[in-house]
Amino acid sequence: MRYKFLTIAGLAALGFASCKKDFLVQSNPNSVTIPQYYSTESDILLAVNGIYTSLRSSNNIGEESDLFTDQRSDDTGTNDNQSSSGEPFQFNNYSLLPTNSNLKSHWTSLFNTITRCNAVLTYIDQVPFANASNKTIYSAEAKFVRAVMYFHLVRKWGDVPLVTRFLKADELTANTFRVKRPQVYKQIVADLRDAAGSNLPATQTDASRGRATIAAADAILGQVYLTMSTIFDSAKNNSLDSAKYYLEACYKLRTFGKLSEIPYADVFDVTKKNSCPELIWQIVNIQGDLNYHSNVAADNQAKGEFINSLKKAGGAGNNVTHDLVNEFESNDLRKTFSMKFANDPNIQDWFVTKYRDSSSGATDKGYGGNNWPLIRYADVILMLAEVNMYQGNNDAAIQYLNLVRERAKLPSYEVSLNDPFYASVCPTLKKAILHERRVELAFEHHRLFDLLRFFTIDELVDYMHAKKQSDFGLANLSNFTRKDEYFPIPLIEYNLDPVKMYQNPGY
Repeated sequence: MRYKFLTIAGLAALGFASCKKDFLVQSNPNSVTIPQYYSTESDILLAVNGIYTSLRSSNNIGEESDLFTDQRSDDTGTNDNQSSSGEPFQFNNYSLLPTNSNLKSHWTSLFNTITRCNAVLTYIDQVPFANASNKTIYSAEAKFVRAVMYFHLVRKWGDVPLVTRFLKADELTANTFRVKRPQVYKQIVADLRDAAGSNLPATQTDASRGRATIAAADAILGQVYLTMSTIFDSAKNNSLDSAKYYLEACYKLRTFGKLSEIPYADVFDVTKKNSCPELIWQIVNIQGDLNYHSNVAADNQAKGEFINSLKKAGGAGNNVTHDLVNEFESNDLRKTFSMKFANDPNIQDWFVTKYRDSSSGATDKGYGGNNWPLIRYADVILMLAEVNMYQGNNDAAIQYLNLVRERAKLPSYEVSLNDPFYASVCPTLKKAILHERRVELAFEHHRLFDLLRFFTIDELVDYMHAKKQSDFGLANLSNFTRKDEYFPIPLIEYNLDPVKMYQNPGY
């Protein structure tokens, strides 16, 4: 019982720091229970703020979740700075074990955020609101984030426990079991449709920076439907129609004309993070702040370099696979902006430079001010290209694809096909869209999900095995097998009930 609460319930006690430490001890008359905690509109707002704060955890979905995404793909992790037997290397080496503590921490963090969302949604009706519109906004925000968490869980683990209300300790055992993917996706869609149809702000403003908006709900709902279209054959056509509907709805909400109006570097410019109209949803950081700064600029930087941060680096930073380096077209400005070859004699490798804050405000401690982009319009545009391609609307798909290439100052898709290099990387329109997503969205933690969406698991195994081992450093490509469609269920969860918490194949 104790372990079920700490893991599946997502460390709920940590989600409400303003409560007494023993608020869950029901026999203690001095404790503060969850129902008692929510008594005013302000309490709900603080709790919703806490939901967003939980996304900042290094084990959640923000800037430090590279371990669970890009290093699990073919983009980062050329070298292992600790040792080839260390737990982080298991992700990049496709040798994950159910005992991996990083894996368990990621699972726990995602469920912790869900617990916060469920607490708000369970008890919001008992609180009087002077402004009724605030109640619907807070509810929509909680549903939005809960959907995002479950979208990460279902793509990484497949069947997962599905909990939509705050559980008391004596309810955990009965509610701890894996639920099949279609049911999880049904809940994700329901939550996002509620958010998309709510009175949330249409787009981010100074007051709503980093919070849920209609545009964000539309974008993620479109992505969810697009993902469903590739894994549930019986609902493929309906899912594609829905994906197009919501992605187009998001695109219509943009506050700019063509993507080419926004320089690529502006998207990642720390001085323009609150004004760049391409950003749909982001995790907000505060430059120079001890607790709420960004680490990504300093963490990515290689020894001997100061392009990212004034903080002196001692390691290799965030390595880039040579497989990704070699996929960029030679004149692609995104390559020059996103990565650099470190010339330190002990490094001699590529590292990520996409997120930079070498200004004095970040200090030599590396307290950067970069916001972490979770959704931006180039992503939406390329998903629209993908949807149209699946529907056989190739002309429309190419038009969307070219919007992104135009901003990168590259020739159109039609012209580029005459380039032998481009034609070899992009022999089909589908591969061209996948290529564009890879180079446009590199290091933004989309690549793993793109690979799983574009290929069946058998196709993906063949795709990975066809790559050059020499482009992946210590990571062994032959380790990638059908098991890598999903992460293993953390052993502590499996051991609670091997029947209800059955392990994924291959582990």
